[in-house]
Amino acid sequence: MFELTYWTMLGLITVGWIVFRFLVNRNLNQVSWKRELQLLMVYICIIVLVRIVYFPWHHVNGHIDTLKFDATKPLWINLVPLVHLFDIYDGWQMNIIGNITMFIPVGIVWPICFHELNTVGKTTLAGFGFTLLIEITQLAFYERCSDVDDMILNTTGVLIGALITFGVRKICQLCKR
Repeated sequence: MFELTYWTMLGLITVGWIVFRFLVNRNLNQVSWKRELQLLMVYICIIVLVRIVYFPWHHVNGHIDTLKFDATKPLWINLVPLVHLFDIYDGWQMNIIGNITMFIPVGIVWPICFHELNTVGKTTLAGFGFTLLIEITQLAFYERCSDVDDMILNTTGVLIGALITFGVRKICQLCKR
Protein backbone atom coordinates (compact mmCIF):
# COMPACT_ATOMS: atom_id res chain seq x y z
CA MET A 1 0.00 0.00 0.00
CA PHE A 2 1.14 3.52 -0.82
CA GLU A 3 -0.15 6.63 0.95
CA LEU A 4 0.01 10.21 -0.26
CA THR A 5 -0.54 13.22 1.96
CA TYR A 6 -2.29 16.35 0.78
CA TRP A 7 0.84 18.39 1.49
CA THR A 8 2.97 16.05 -0.62
CA MET A 9 0.49 16.25 -3.49
CA LEU A 10 0.31 20.04 -3.09
CA GLY A 11 4.11 20.18 -3.24
CA LEU A 12 4.28 17.98 -6.34
CA ILE A 13 1.62 20.02 -8.13
CA THR A 14 3.27 23.30 -7.13
CA VAL A 15 6.74 22.21 -8.25
CA GLY A 16 5.27 20.86 -11.51
CA TRP A 17 3.41 24.13 -12.05
CA ILE A 18 6.49 26.27 -11.42
CA VAL A 19 8.69 24.15 -13.70
CA PHE A 20 6.06 24.17 -16.45
CA ARG A 21 5.55 27.94 -16.23
CA PHE A 22 9.35 28.49 -16.16
CA LEU A 23 9.81 26.40 -19.31
CA VAL A 24 6.96 28.15 -21.11
CA ASN A 25 8.30 31.59 -20.21
CA ARG A 26 11.86 30.59 -21.14
CA ASN A 27 10.67 29.50 -24.58
CA LEU A 28 8.83 32.79 -24.99
CA ASN A 29 11.92 34.71 -23.82
CA GLN A 30 9.73 36.90 -21.65
CA VAL A 31 7.47 36.86 -18.61
CA SER A 32 4.04 38.43 -18.75
CA TRP A 33 3.14 39.05 -15.14
CA LYS A 34 -0.45 39.82 -16.12
CA ARG A 35 -0.66 36.39 -17.77
CA GLU A 36 0.99 34.70 -14.77
CA LEU A 37 -1.56 36.30 -12.44
CA GLN A 38 -4.38 35.06 -14.66
CA LEU A 39 -2.93 31.56 -14.63
CA LEU A 40 -2.56 31.77 -10.86
CA MET A 41 -6.38 31.58 -10.79
CA VAL A 42 -6.18 28.27 -12.69
CA TYR A 43 -3.58 26.99 -10.23
CA ILE A 44 -5.80 27.95 -7.28
CA CYS A 45 -8.77 26.15 -8.88
CA ILE A 46 -6.64 23.02 -9.30
CA ILE A 47 -5.33 23.08 -5.72
CA VAL A 48 -8.79 23.58 -4.21
CA LEU A 49 -10.31 20.85 -6.38
CA VAL A 50 -7.51 18.42 -5.53
CA ARG A 51 -8.20 18.97 -1.84
CA ILE A 52 -11.93 18.44 -2.22
CA VAL A 53 -12.12 15.57 -4.72
CA TYR A 54 -9.17 13.40 -3.69
CA PHE A 55 -8.84 13.73 0.07
CA PRO A 56 -11.40 12.86 2.75
CA TRP A 57 -13.37 15.88 3.87
CA HIS A 58 -13.22 15.08 7.58
CA HIS A 59 -9.94 15.45 9.44
CA VAL A 60 -8.35 12.56 11.33
CA ASN A 61 -6.60 13.61 14.53
CA GLY A 62 -6.73 17.21 13.34
CA HIS A 63 -5.09 16.45 9.99
CA ILE A 64 -6.22 15.81 6.43
CA ASP A 65 -6.22 12.03 6.01
CA THR A 66 -3.97 10.45 3.40
CA LEU A 67 -4.88 9.21 -0.04
CA LYS A 68 -4.38 5.45 -0.17
CA PHE A 69 -3.32 3.35 -3.15
CA ASP A 70 -3.52 -0.42 -2.92
CA ALA A 71 -3.45 -2.49 -6.12
CA THR A 72 -5.03 -5.45 -4.32
CA LYS A 73 -8.26 -3.54 -3.60
CA PRO A 74 -11.11 -3.57 -6.14
CA LEU A 75 -12.00 -0.45 -8.12
CA TRP A 76 -14.96 1.53 -6.84
CA ILE A 77 -16.80 2.82 -9.88
CA ASN A 78 -20.35 3.71 -10.92
CA LEU A 79 -21.02 3.87 -14.66
CA VAL A 80 -24.82 4.00 -14.47
CA PRO A 81 -26.04 7.61 -14.69
CA LEU A 82 -28.35 8.94 -11.97
CA VAL A 83 -28.62 5.58 -10.18
CA HIS A 84 -27.19 6.88 -6.89
CA LEU A 85 -27.70 10.60 -7.41
CA PHE A 86 -30.86 10.84 -5.34
CA ASP A 87 -30.24 8.01 -2.89
CA ILE A 88 -31.36 9.33 0.46
CA TYR A 89 -28.36 9.27 2.76
CA ASP A 90 -26.80 11.72 5.13
CA GLY A 91 -25.39 14.49 2.96
CA TRP A 92 -26.93 13.58 -0.42
CA GLN A 93 -28.08 17.17 -0.99
CA MET A 94 -24.64 18.51 -0.09
CA ASN A 95 -23.13 16.02 -2.56
CA ILE A 96 -25.27 17.39 -5.39
CA ILE A 97 -24.82 21.05 -4.49
CA GLY A 98 -21.13 20.62 -3.68
CA ASN A 99 -20.26 18.81 -6.92
CA ILE A 100 -21.94 21.55 -8.93
CA THR A 101 -20.66 24.58 -7.01
CA MET A 102 -17.03 23.49 -6.74
CA PHE A 103 -16.76 23.48 -10.56
CA ILE A 104 -18.46 26.84 -11.19
CA PRO A 105 -15.09 28.62 -10.74
CA VAL A 106 -13.61 26.45 -13.52
CA GLY A 107 -16.34 27.68 -15.88
CA ILE A 108 -15.59 31.27 -14.86
CA VAL A 109 -11.78 31.21 -14.73
CA TRP A 110 -10.87 29.05 -17.74
CA PRO A 111 -12.46 31.23 -20.45
CA ILE A 112 -10.80 34.27 -18.88
CA CYS A 113 -7.38 32.55 -18.98
CA PHE A 114 -7.64 30.53 -22.17
CA HIS A 115 -8.74 32.48 -25.24
CA GLU A 116 -9.41 29.24 -27.13
CA LEU A 117 -12.35 28.65 -24.79
CA ASN A 118 -14.35 31.38 -26.47
CA THR A 119 -17.80 29.80 -26.26
CA VAL A 120 -19.94 28.22 -23.59
CA GLY A 121 -19.78 24.91 -25.49
CA LYS A 122 -15.98 24.83 -25.71
CA THR A 123 -15.64 25.75 -22.05
CA THR A 124 -18.14 23.09 -21.00
CA LEU A 125 -16.42 20.47 -23.16
CA ALA A 126 -13.02 21.37 -21.62
CA GLY A 127 -14.60 21.12 -18.16
CA PHE A 128 -16.04 17.72 -19.06
CA GLY A 129 -12.57 16.56 -20.10
CA PHE A 130 -11.11 17.87 -16.84
CA THR A 131 -13.70 16.10 -14.72
CA LEU A 132 -13.20 12.90 -16.76
CA LEU A 133 -9.47 13.11 -15.98
CA ILE A 134 -10.28 13.50 -12.28
CA GLU A 135 -12.64 10.51 -12.27
CA ILE A 136 -10.12 8.32 -14.11
CA THR A 137 -7.27 9.24 -11.75
CA GLN A 138 -9.51 8.53 -8.75
CA LEU A 139 -9.62 4.89 -9.86
CA ALA A 140 -6.11 4.44 -8.47
CA PHE A 141 -7.22 5.20 -4.92
CA TYR A 142 -9.45 2.58 -3.36
CA GLU A 143 -11.19 4.92 -0.92
CA ARG A 144 -12.33 7.19 -3.77
CA CYS A 145 -15.26 6.43 -6.05
CA SER A 146 -15.27 7.21 -9.76
CA ASP A 147 -18.86 8.12 -10.52
CA VAL A 148 -20.58 9.16 -13.73
CA ASP A 149 -22.97 11.22 -11.58
CA ASP A 150 -20.01 13.31 -10.40
CA MET A 151 -19.11 13.93 -14.04
CA ILE A 152 -22.64 15.10 -14.77
CA LEU A 153 -22.74 17.39 -11.73
CA ASN A 154 -19.21 18.74 -12.20
CA THR A 155 -19.84 19.48 -15.88
CA THR A 156 -23.08 21.20 -14.89
CA GLY A 157 -21.03 23.41 -12.57
CA VAL A 158 -18.63 24.29 -15.39
CA LEU A 159 -21.63 25.08 -17.62
CA ILE A 160 -23.11 27.41 -15.00
CA GLY A 161 -19.76 29.17 -14.57
CA ALA A 162 -19.39 29.53 -18.35
CA LEU A 163 -22.91 30.95 -18.63
CA ILE A 164 -22.00 33.50 -15.95
CA THR A 165 -18.75 34.49 -17.70
CA PHE A 166 -20.22 34.79 -21.17
CA GLY A 167 -23.36 36.45 -19.81
CA VAL A 168 -21.28 39.11 -18.08
CA ARG A 169 -19.23 39.60 -21.25
CA LYS A 170 -22.41 40.06 -23.28
CA ILE A 171 -23.78 42.59 -20.79
CA CYS A 172 -20.45 44.51 -20.85
CA GLN A 173 -20.53 44.59 -24.66
CA LEU A 174 -24.08 45.93 -24.62
CA CYS A 175 -23.15 48.61 -22.07
CA LYS A 176 -20.25 49.81 -24.23
CA ARG A 177 -22.61 50.59 -27.13
